[in-house]
Amino acid sequence: MLHYKTYELGDSDAPWVVFVHGAGGSSSIWFLQIKEFIKHFNVLLVDLRGHGKSKGLPAPKGVSHYDFEDITRDILEVLDSLKIKNAHFIGISLGTILIRNLSELAPERVTSMIMGGAIIRLNIRAKVLVALGNIFKSVVPYMWLYSFFAWIIMPSERHKKSRLLFVNEAKKVAQKEFMRWFTLTYEITPLLKYFEEKDTAIPTLYLMGDEDHMFLPAVRYIVTKHTNSWLEVIENSGHVCNVDQPREFNARAIVFLKKISAIHLQNNTALQFASS
Repeated sequence: MLHYKTYELGDSDAPWVVFVHGAGGSSSIWFLQIKEFIKHFNVLLVDLRGHGKSKGLPAPKGVSHYDFEDITRDILEVLDSLKIKNAHFIGISLGTILIRNLSELAPERVTSMIMGGAIIRLNIRAKVLVALGNIFKSVVPYMWLYSFFAWIIMPSERHKKSRLLFVNEAKKVAQKEFMRWFTLTYEITPLLKYFEEKDTAIPTLYLMGDEDHMFLPAVRYIVTKHTNSWLEVIENSGHVCNVDQPREFNARAIVFLKKISAIHLQNNTALQFASS
């Protein structure tokens, strides 16, 4: 099972918030969120397979590559072990795809979603990067590829802290594990197309940096198509907005989660009253 860490308020009615990092990262990228969120919620941090303290987790027998369902079910396994029936989910970058996929596999477990630096669609530049990566992944050291991708996605001097954080975390991922994760790029385009066409109606807040030029335009479009979806743009921030502007990220996310939690509690109370 994935390595995880929990922070509990001691209130059995307190909602859970599950943080999901992106490819090459680990749960440590949420260090600027933990202090604020544990004041209001039970918090669950997970290290995805091959990342952080889940690095030693063996791949399923005979599996040479992963798909999004494999990785998503790893998260569900942790929820089941902790008997968490439902939760709010916060993701960054590729973590947003995993959260969205979880909402397909087990929608009853997802109270709301906060998508930071959401990947909704790959533009031409992103598709070229993926194609180049697949061409050179066997001959170029994977950290060269990852560092190059990080620089393209987070090019500004203002993004340096985020860029270095992700690159340093990626150095801890084994070459073989990186290759397994990189194969996810083969299924990402059809999966994103499916997500775009299907509206879950689950309350979703997109938190995007105004300098996240590769992914922000697609998010602006998707919120016009999907119900219960909102976009808030954080100024002076790039793709990893929870690191670039943590105060803004935390404040906006917590306000949203408190509002959704109140509505969720009210609805549950009404259901219990109706059934009694």
